[in-house]
Amino acid sequence: MSGEAIEFKVDWSSRSKLRGPGERSLGGLLEGLRQRLAPHAEGLSISYVDDRAMRKLNREHRGINQTTDVLSFPAEPEKGAYQHLGDLVISLPVAEKMAKKLGVSRKREIETLVIHGFLHLCGHDHERDAGEMLELQAQLERELLEEEPLPMALKRGRKPGSKVKVLKGGARVVVTGRAAKALTRSQEAKKAKAPRKAAEPAPKAKVTRGPGRPRKAETPASAQAPAAPKRTIRRKRAPRTRSGIIA
Repeated sequence: MSGEAIEFKVDWSSRSKLRGPGERSLGGLLEGLRQRLAPHAEGLSISYVDDRAMRKLNREHRGINQTTDVLSFPAEPEKGAYQHLGDLVISLPVAEKMAKKLGVSRKREIETLVIHGFLHLCGHDHERDAGEMLELQAQLERELLEEEPLPMALKRGRKPGSKVKVLKGGARVVVTGRAAKALTRSQEAKKAKAPRKAAEPAPKAKVTRGPGRPRKAETPASAQAPAAPKRTIRRKRAPRTRSGIIA
């Protein structure tokens, strides 16, 4: 019957030492999200994990070798099949760190992550839109939680000294330790091998005479006076003297 309410089932699982909120704490929020965004959905699954498991999933599915807060895996059931909306995976250690940064409870941070992940399951993508998803997320937090939205733009941060390495397929991997140092050396070596443009010679400076005695004006050759003839000096010959001996 068209008027029958669709049952919405949530499968819960946890692989973390920390405890996350369950059906009693988040059931009302999930039902409100389903009615608002996906009234046709019949269920979804939520898994709590630690950073190690989250890092592995993030590396395998997104090519990013570091942990994150929430991952969404939308389902595409066929028409007539069980309408499973998808799977949400939440890192409880990351949620705990962010809750401490924001000064809220772990449950409050996870509520924001559930709304964020639910929107991804419904096809929204804040990395491609013009801010519509995050605006809708803030609106849902105010309406369904009756609280001000928590920021999602805080830097989660990486380990000091880590580097982002781009693989051949275009995937990005965060490397640390020796791998980060090797990547730094490789980048520096490429910069050193890059041909440098020869420096252009500096233009010659124009020499200007400073203050001083002015140059004498040159007179044309026609106006010059004729040079005086050179005088030749003749030497007087000494008179011949006669000897006193008669031959």
